[in-house]
Amino acid sequence: MDLFKTFTLLCIIPLAFCERPLMIELPENLEPRSDVRVRCSSWRVAVEENKLSPFKTVPTECADYVKEYMSGRDYEIDLEIVSNEAEEFAKSVELKGDGMDAWVFDVDETLLSNLGYYSQHGYGSEIFDHIQFDNWVLEGMAQAIKPSLKLYKEVKKLGFKMFLLTGRAENKRSITINNLTKEGFENWDRLILRGDEDDGKTALVFKSDKRKKITEEGFRIIGNSGDQWSDLIGSYVSMRSFKLSNPMYFIA
Repeated sequence: MDLFKTFTLLCIIPLAFCERPLMIELPENLEPRSDVRVRCSSWRVAVEENKLSPFKTVPTECADYVKEYMSGRDYEIDLEIVSNEAEEFAKSVELKGDGMDAWVFDVDETLLSNLGYYSQHGYGSEIFDHIQFDNWVLEGMAQAIKPSLKLYKEVKKLGFKMFLLTGRAENKRSITINNLTKEGFENWDRLILRGDEDDGKTALVFKSDKRKKITEEGFRIIGNSGDQWSDLIGSYVSMRSFKLSNPMYFIA
């Protein structure tokens, strides 16, 4: 049972936030390739568990690991597990029947995948470029995340009100609608984007504010699906939240 002599996380934040490198003490008999993989796997788990401060890039030594993870079957399986659990929860909820039970979905890396963009930009190992990403969004080429599409359709069929809450700017409404519709996401009740009044707000504050407005209208937010913790935590949270895997970036 003594798999690790010591499993101590000393620093798992990139150099922009910490002067020390990524350090985890590992068994002495690991091969160099296994050493890096184990450390980077532990780093990714910490990301998903919200144990890290926001970071600008994936640690350099984990770039290949994240690329392998995001482009392989492991990522797909993780998405399927979370979406299947969300679907089972949605089916277990007894709706009030008044049309006020709601489910909130993030868009990017939750309903739509931007891997086509990130595959050309180091899978998170490059500094995020908002201009380049906006140009990608305007192409309307993001593909549906299939487990999320299945969940979306099931939640809609069950009778939940569908709120899509995204950090995309209001000027991208048309292209976002076209992209979502093209990929099979239809008949949502409201698509909420960043307006002028949201300038300067962090993702966490922006999404909390919008959820507040939803609940003030009398809706009960039962479920919430997102790839960032800022999609899920804060105020006016859902009865149950579902975090999809995404180690490529971490925003607050």
